[in-house]
Amino acid sequence: MGRYVIRRLLQMIPVFIGSTFLIFFMVYALGDPVAALFGDKAPDPATVARIRKDLYLDRPLWEQYVHYMGQIFQGDFGTAFNGQKVTELMGSAFPVTLRLTCVAILIEIVVGITLGVIGGLRRGKAVDTALLVATLVVISVPVFVTGYVFQFLFGVTWGWVRPTVSPAARFDELILPGLVLALVSLAYVTRLSRTSIAENVKADYVRTAVAKGLPRRRVITRHLLRNSLIPVVTFIGTDIGALMGGAIITERIFNIHGVGYQLYQGILRGNSPTVVGFVTILVIVFLVANLIVDLLYAVLDPRIRYA
Repeated sequence: MGRYVIRRLLQMIPVFIGSTFLIFFMVYALGDPVAALFGDKAPDPATVARIRKDLYLDRPLWEQYVHYMGQIFQGDFGTAFNGQKVTELMGSAFPVTLRLTCVAILIEIVVGITLGVIGGLRRGKAVDTALLVATLVVISVPVFVTGYVFQFLFGVTWGWVRPTVSPAARFDELILPGLVLALVSLAYVTRLSRTSIAENVKADYVRTAVAKGLPRRRVITRHLLRNSLIPVVTFIGTDIGALMGGAIITERIFNIHGVGYQLYQGILRGNSPTVVGFVTILVIVFLVANLIVDLLYAVLDPRIRYA
């Protein structure tokens, strides 16, 4: 196991370098941060030259990237155009999005796997058909439509929750945005769980457990469900980074000042240090989540061993 972890960590290095360089290239090479800084104003050429030198923009792109990575390893993600440190923006934004993601993942796991087990055990019946149709509808509806509809119904019409989230972003306020954020992923988890359960319910080890006279609940939880969760865990692991980075629409609808909000503001204003810094952290989150998922395989299926 130790060798496997070390090998995976070494494999993450080129992935991290390639991903961050691609992000850096798209942001800095395809746009002009100095022009975005001044907006419609025409700056003095001498001022532009000085700013480019201060921001290291007068160097070749690869030198800019090496300089930027050197700053990152020192804990310096640069300064936003408003003069605020990017790390300060991260300190206020990431905890909010992390709470929102935790709520979404919890809903995704509990509701999605439960519905998947129900559908898988009743394959071909009315309940299974209804779940397949419902999940297909959820996948087909865009997130911004679901978000505004839920906000209008639960927040405005019925008044069950606040239409927008307060700056504190407490867990109870994030239930509705978390549900909106998790809906599409929840539908996929339900379908994956249902398919995996339906395939494994007739496996030899399940029939053996039933023949031993084990209680139905134990057969489902200890044998059937545990071996059926591998594709689900794979999806959830990759979905963590996607939820954190893809929360832009949800955070805009419910006025949540998290990672999605900061990314939206950074892209809108051409704030390159903010965009690159936040996406770099999201790349790290994605890589770590995938490593944890790979290690969980051996926990779920004892037949899997790492050399």
